[in-house]
Amino acid sequence: MASKKVTRSKVEAAAARETARLLLEIEAVHCRPDQPYIFTSGRASPVYIDCRKIIGFPEARTKIMAHAHKLIDEKIKWSKIDVVAGGETAGIPFAAWMADKAKKPMVYVRKQPKGFGRMAQIEGDLKKNQRALLVEDLATDGGSKINFIEALRKAEARCTDAFVVFHYGIFPQSIEALAVLGVKLHGLATWWDVLEAAEKYKYFDQKGLDTTRAFLEKPEEWSAANGGAKMRPAPAVARG
Repeated sequence: MASKKVTRSKVEAAAARETARLLLEIEAVHCRPDQPYIFTSGRASPVYIDCRKIIGFPEARTKIMAHAHKLIDEKIKWSKIDVVAGGETAGIPFAAWMADKAKKPMVYVRKQPKGFGRMAQIEGDLKKNQRALLVEDLATDGGSKINFIEALRKAEARCTDAFVVFHYGIFPQSIEALAVLGVKLHGLATWWDVLEAAEKYKYFDQKGLDTTRAFLEKPEEWSAANGGAKMRPAPAVARG
């Protein structure tokens, strides 16, 4: 069963509450209990989130990025970060805003090396031994982050932390897969925060609330029972 019980600081709790509300307000969250979404992973879900919508709402993104800046300072300290690295493509705007607010250099990491010229996978001025914060829009099971982390380390940068605006918060492997690599995942809000805000501000009807809660409690089982795949745990990632 997925757990929503986490210990949070005042900074984390405030960030989670407002981020969840803002995501609902700008209609980045969609609930479809009668016709589940099927993701590329094969999972079925009654809810879907599109963090890319944030880029079109200046006031919402300013508030969200202010929370991000404050959260990173509390959890890591900006003085311990040399460069902000955005993952292609959704992580790039968030990395740019965070780097600008923190007055830090920025690079972005391609999903795979460019097929011509320098064959670069990292764009920007990344120096050996720089401490890089990987930034993405969201994390489900954490798999896509591994490729970016390995690219940064291949370039001889140090990456021990990753940040996302939205962390599903229901798949343990999202934390475990990165922990094996020595990377800690930080996020502003989870589906549990969105569910709480959706109920408080009446964004979902009762069926939407009940169906979403059932999915969050047992996502793999709910997926298998509603046209999706029941996923096996991701294999362990070797250190190196």
